Amino acid sequence: MKNIDDSLFPFYEFAVRRAAVGIHAIEKNGRTVIYNEKMKEIEGLALEDVGDRSILELFNFEQEESTLLKVLQSGKEQLNVKQTYWNRNGSEITSINDTYPIFNNEVLIGAVELARDVTALEKFVLQPFRKNSDPVTFNQIIASSPPMKVVIATAKKAVKAKLPVLLIGETGTGKDLIAESIHNESSPSSTLFYTLFCHSSDPVLIGRLGKDLNVPEPLTLFCERIDLLSIPLQQKLLSILLKTPHSRKQFIASIGDDPVELIASGTLLKDLYYFFASFTIRIPPLRKRKEDILPFISAYLERRGERYGSLLKGITPEVEHLFLGYEWPGNTRELEFLLDEISSLAMTETTITYDLLPLHFRMKSADITDEPTQAADFIVQPGKELLPLDQFLHEAEVYYLQKAMKLNDKNVTKTANALGMSRQNLQYRLRKLKK
Repeated sequence: MKNIDDSLFPFYEFAVRRAAVGIHAIEKNGRTVIYNEKMKEIEGLALEDVGDRSILELFNFEQEESTLLKVLQSGKEQLNVKQTYWNRNGSEITSINDTYPIFNNEVLIGAVELARDVTALEKFVLQPFRKNSDPVTFNQIIASSPPMKVVIATAKKAVKAKLPVLLIGETGTGKDLIAESIHNESSPSSTLFYTLFCHSSDPVLIGRLGKDLNVPEPLTLFCERIDLLSIPLQQKLLSILLKTPHSRKQFIASIGDDPVELIASGTLLKDLYYFFASFTIRIPPLRKRKEDILPFISAYLERRGERYGSLLKGITPEVEHLFLGYEWPGNTRELEFLLDEISSLAMTETTITYDLLPLHFRMKSADITDEPTQAADFIVQPGKELLPLDQFLHEAEVYYLQKAMKLNDKNVTKTANALGMSRQNLQYRLRKLKK
């Protein structure tokens, strides 16, 4: 192979770093060697997080689902492959990937993947045609607590007013459900409901929005997390909204923090805030409305039983105590994901017991229960149902790292040295425990 002029490396490095597509290259053992800024944006990983880990540690897909690993195993390129997975920020990502084997003197040494993020485009295109036999309405939103009853009452007033609406709330509080309920309360079921996913929008997508809104039919536009748009894109969005006739159009937006702080920090455009703030609805986090937890669980289990034949009907008093004492940083979305995980593992059980709770959740809620996880939980015993290997290894890692941190007074540097790993590697693994 020809020697490459070393003086060209700065150009190669700049081109890779600034490319508009994600670039991820791995060696034959799965270790990352190239990972550019665009791929970081798509996959939600910090650049220092990927260096020491194999690709199987980085993402929530199985080995047979990874296009990079498929190419490593086959030595053949895979082009225009659509891949949907959950990134490390908990967001569902869809990308179109071209993946190529890399050879040196006819020996396979690795693979490189070029990824185009189509998450926002796919969701934007598919959203109007989504046929939901069970549309979201106010009656389906759990509102047993006084704060949520106020939210629903205010949202119903917004329906009658037909003014722009701003939904304020932490991630996972159900802002999208409120938006859809407003739409379904005010419009016929055939009316279009568009969602603009701002976290992955770009100038092309925002520009296309102007054309799609210029239709005579009634529609609802929900701009999810406008505070995640850059200020130039917020200005472009505002310009499009101001030019769009408001007759038969419902505009709804959401933000994830206090608008005053977002505006002061330069994250939210003041004029865009004023456009949507005709009706402002603050959705409280789950930790401030715990009266909704048990009704949410009951509704979930009933729905799961009807759709999938699940036998689970309720929870034990011990689990109830644990759920009511937990802070739920991911709000109702975290609770729903936890129930999904529990339900998928349950076989003949009719009640969610402490033993059915995933170990990672027991770890996070250890201060609430009087039964902390013990090393004996990892001993394989006759008659005890085996966990899937990936789950066992993950839960063992959680236990071991937490014990190691405690032994070293929660000092990351000391713990990393004791475990024989870099400080950055340990920080990455500790961050995973909090998700």
